[in-house]
Amino acid sequence: MPYRAPVVAADGSEMGTAESLLGDEEEDIFHGIVVKSAKGGKHFEIPAARIKKITEKHVVTDLTQDDITALQPYREEHWFHLGWGGLFRKHPEWEETTRK
Repeated sequence: MPYRAPVVAADGSEMGTAESLLGDEEEDIFHGIVVKSAKGGKHFEIPAARIKKITEKHVVTDLTQDDITALQPYREEHWFHLGWGGLFRKHPEWEETTRK
């Protein structure tokens, strides 16, 4: 998928541009894509199940206009391996605090 490829709804209208792939490269899992909206420039996530085709020219979804307005904004997450078999998820907007 080319960076900033057009992302289209089921009716062929352009929703925005593909900004990032979401997944786990080591496990070969595709979760979806992050899209920058054509209306307002906000970022939202489209789950893999709603993506029907990815070509060199565009990304095709099965989303209707109502589906698009119901999508949640994308929230970047960082994952940290804890070393004992678990993962910790941190959102960038969380502030770091210290105990005194």
